[in-house]
Amino acid sequence: MATIIFENISKKFGTNQVLQNLNLTVEHGECFTLFGPSGCGKTVLLRLLAGFDVPDSGRILIDGRVVTDAANHTDIPPDQRDLGVVFQDYAVWPHMTVFDNIGYPLKLAGKSKAEIHQSVMETVALVNLTGLEQRLPSQLSGGQQQRVALARALIARPTLMLLDEPLNNLDANLREEMRFEIKELQKKLGITILYVTHDQEIGLAISDRLAIMDKQGCIRQIGTPWEIYEQPENEQVFRFMGLANFLPVTHHADRHQIGEGQQILNWPGLPAESGKVGCRPSDIILSRDGDGLTGKIVRASFLGPVMDYMIDIDGTTLRTEISTHEALSNQLMFAEQETCQVTFHELHWFANDVSLRG
Repeated sequence: MATIIFENISKKFGTNQVLQNLNLTVEHGECFTLFGPSGCGKTVLLRLLAGFDVPDSGRILIDGRVVTDAANHTDIPPDQRDLGVVFQDYAVWPHMTVFDNIGYPLKLAGKSKAEIHQSVMETVALVNLTGLEQRLPSQLSGGQQQRVALARALIARPTLMLLDEPLNNLDANLREEMRFEIKELQKKLGITILYVTHDQEIGLAISDRLAIMDKQGCIRQIGTPWEIYEQPENEQVFRFMGLANFLPVTHHADRHQIGEGQQILNWPGLPAESGKVGCRPSDIILSRDGDGLTGKIVRASFLGPVMDYMIDIDGTTLRTEISTHEALSNQLMFAEQETCQVTFHELHWFANDVSLRG
């Protein structure tokens, strides 16, 4: 296992400042995921850690060992950092068999044929490729090729694995299968993983902790998947993690009204100011009558197991889903233009990019 420390890391390409004074610690044995929009510096940070690029300023430490220090011009080569790297394009050699692809790092290291054979066969079994050792990549599925790439990165038993969108090129079913396999591998081998992705499902499923980065390359929040999803520290984190609904709120005469309308939002803990409340589709409770905000169904979509509704409340639209079974059982199969009542399981308050969990 390895502890990773980034200290005041900055990196610029031309006039584009990608990272600036970034600080981050990844603990021993964690599966830590970097989330963020394209161009925010996730992959750049991974490449700096791997030694493929050097920062303009700052230090990187792996298990207390300084591998990069811009001030002292320290730059340990990638092959001496005890890490494995897997990219999204697999990067397996098409002219080599599965066996030769996986064993190639050991061949470069000058290991004997017996050592290579033993290590390759152990690693083949580890990634569920037994029986495919003599096949070429062209004879493998996408998921199998990705397993080859994983095995090749694992063959030297590194203490640290860097994964850059490794499942992007797989279909939905394979992505789901592989994300669980990666998590199992991490548990079995006790290695530290730094994972880069924009796929929220994968990140939430495999991460012990994750960090949300903004377009400027700054980290906006670090926490467990539950903390990030349920306790967002700001509006940007809330918007990034899943489908987000927002209702503008105006504070007037000790009351909170929705947008420019007259409907009153009664929710405990709202500050005496204007702002907005956010909620997930699962936070919305629909009914045909009773208390709550009055809305109108502007779109009703049957999606098999769920009904997907878009609701207009005083000029603002919200998305919600309800299981088809529940909708049928509780007379909640709404048609477009019907009215409904909306209440909430949970709301988050956002004002000036500061959030208060309701």
